[in-house]
Amino acid sequence: MKLLYNLGILLLRAGGWFISPFNNKAGLWIKGQKNWYNLLKPKINYRDKYIWIHCASLGEFEQGRTVIETIKKERSHYKIILTFFSPSGYEIRKSYPLADIICYLPVDTPGNARNFIGLIKPELVIFVKYEFWHNYVSELNRKSIPLYLICGIFRKEQHFFRWYGGFFRAMLHKFTRIFVQDKPSMDLLESIGIKNYTASGDTRFDRVLQIASEAGSIPQIEQFRGDERLFLAGSSWKQDEDIIIRYINKDPGRMKWIFAPHEVDGENIGRLEKLFACKCVRYSGFTAGEADARVMIIDNIGMLSSAYRYAYIAEVGGGFGKGIHNVLEPSCWGIPVLFGPEHKRFREALELIDTGGAATFKNYSEFEAIIDRWLTDDNLYRKAAESAGRYVRNNSGATAGIMKEID
Repeated sequence: MKLLYNLGILLLRAGGWFISPFNNKAGLWIKGQKNWYNLLKPKINYRDKYIWIHCASLGEFEQGRTVIETIKKERSHYKIILTFFSPSGYEIRKSYPLADIICYLPVDTPGNARNFIGLIKPELVIFVKYEFWHNYVSELNRKSIPLYLICGIFRKEQHFFRWYGGFFRAMLHKFTRIFVQDKPSMDLLESIGIKNYTASGDTRFDRVLQIASEAGSIPQIEQFRGDERLFLAGSSWKQDEDIIIRYINKDPGRMKWIFAPHEVDGENIGRLEKLFACKCVRYSGFTAGEADARVMIIDNIGMLSSAYRYAYIAEVGGGFGKGIHNVLEPSCWGIPVLFGPEHKRFREALELIDTGGAATFKNYSEFEAIIDRWLTDDNLYRKAAESAGRYVRNNSGATAGIMKEID
């Protein structure tokens, strides 16, 4: 199996080379792998002590971020080396100020694992959520370097729990401690004899509460909203937009409406503007004289998590595609949340529905019914809003729990 694994890694790298001229993401990945040792070596100071933190992509970085920030605050004598597998993580966070060195993870060959670990000589290593690279895990184990997995989540269809999964199960035994998000993950690990785990929860709850505590005011949205209720569709896509806009065009005066589409290019914003039967304004062009508009479109990236604070009801997009976006960002403000049917792989979405802090819709009639109930039944709305905020608060604290056990 080890031979097949290493062959698969070589094929992965060869595939990246093959498609890189035609695929921008693959091209960035190949560029990030090139001459990595000579580029990294001058950045290493052997008088420093390093903690290596690895994230597959941007989502995993957000889960590891509170741990990184706690290390920098409480263990400032350490330097942070942050690695990414995916360009979508590295390219966005390559200037993250709290990491001392940021680079791509060299492909997981035995030679790369030996050379990378031998070069950086980490005091300890943290992988986030899904990262299981055999050669890196084995080399760290051989050198007795502590290795932790945080925010781990396991599902029965993963290789570890298959009849052929002995090779992959062996990796789990080499982790010093595996911090998992939920009880099903604990049960799966127990079923294959893995005992080195702790149920710590998900650091994303800590992160969204941190963002909320640091969020500044947005005067343009305050002026646009005025003293009316506000509906905010965050990271919206065409499928959910079509349903919401049908409701708006029927009665735009029920609330003020904001869309923060997932795609903010001019073509998509222009498409969206044409769908409204009422006055619409872009955030970038808003002035006090445009406050009579019923709809605002946020045409930038980066302010959505703070904008949720002004919402009375939020909808999170992606639920008619591959999966919903972050439902915790609006929930932490204590507002009820809506999303489409593709949410069943997201534990927080299912739990929010169970607690009454969220609802799901798959068509216009269901959306209409939910909105009408929340707008007409104050008691029902209040219970939903309180449930959403309480759910986030009750599940916070994962970062502190992890830090207590990381030596």
